[in-house]
Amino acid sequence: MTTQPHLTLNGRALRLLGAREHSRAELERKLGRFEEEPGSLAMALDALQAKGFINEQRVLESVLHRRSAKLGTARIRQELQGKGLAAEAVLEAVEQLRTTEVERAREVWRRKFGEPPTNAAERGKQMRFLASRGFGGDAIRRVVAGDDD
Repeated sequence: MTTQPHLTLNGRALRLLGAREHSRAELERKLGRFEEEPGSLAMALDALQAKGFINEQRVLESVLHRRSAKLGTARIRQELQGKGLAAEAVLEAVEQLRTTEVERAREVWRRKFGEPPTNAAERGKQMRFLASRGFGGDAIRRVVAGDDD
């Protein structure tokens, strides 16, 4: 495999964007060390954003699509905030996720365990697993207890 010794900032950004959607803040973080002239990274990212290569809404939708089947609202919110997305967009996405949290937690629980706990230790293990995935306490209690409402 041959690598180009000196990719431009544009080239590096496009390579990253080719793999998956990235927010502007992510690209700034990843490409900052390659910036040779102050302001050149901002100009490159402005050009890519103007052409539609960088789109915060697509980043948000991509994360929701990829992660919502496996993770709870808290973990997804943390991931979205880490990408530097607008607070209003993150809040709106979190509200949307809360409506399906119990169903998503139930599906994750079903794939991992499939049957209700038989003792307190097993119950704790199942609850900790769901909590580590970012599901809320109410959803965890309902799923582990077997509430179907």
